[in-house]
Amino acid sequence: QVQLVESGGGLVQAGESLRLSCAASGRTFSIYTMGWFRQAPGKEREFVAARPWSGFNTYYADSVKGRFTISRDNVKNTVYLQMNSLKPGDTAVYYCAADLPPRGDYRIWGEYDSWGQGTQVTVSS
Repeated sequence: QVQLVESGGGLVQAGESLRLSCAASGRTFSIYTMGWFRQAPGKEREFVAARPWSGFNTYYADSVKGRFTISRDNVKNTVYLQMNSLKPGDTAVYYCAADLPPRGDYRIWGEYDSWGQGTQVTVSS
């Protein structure tokens, strides 16, 4: 199994930045893809960004493209989500997730196998 622990959420003003971290432990060698999702009150969980655990491709939702960056520190087994130019519409609980074999569609939260506990991001106008 894979365990995920997130950190880095908080309250910021519109236009500011935050960096979320997701530390992975356990059978990390079995991870195909790491993803970030978010869920705002009254809304469904939505895809934000993803990248292969071993690889360099990155994928983003249109709503965050050009503002958010997903990256990985190989030594720390940690995936980051750098969020710049934050907007009030980015307010949500953010979750990181790991996709284990068999590989699923990185855009669909139900395809992931392990989840972090979530971290709140609030952007004020």
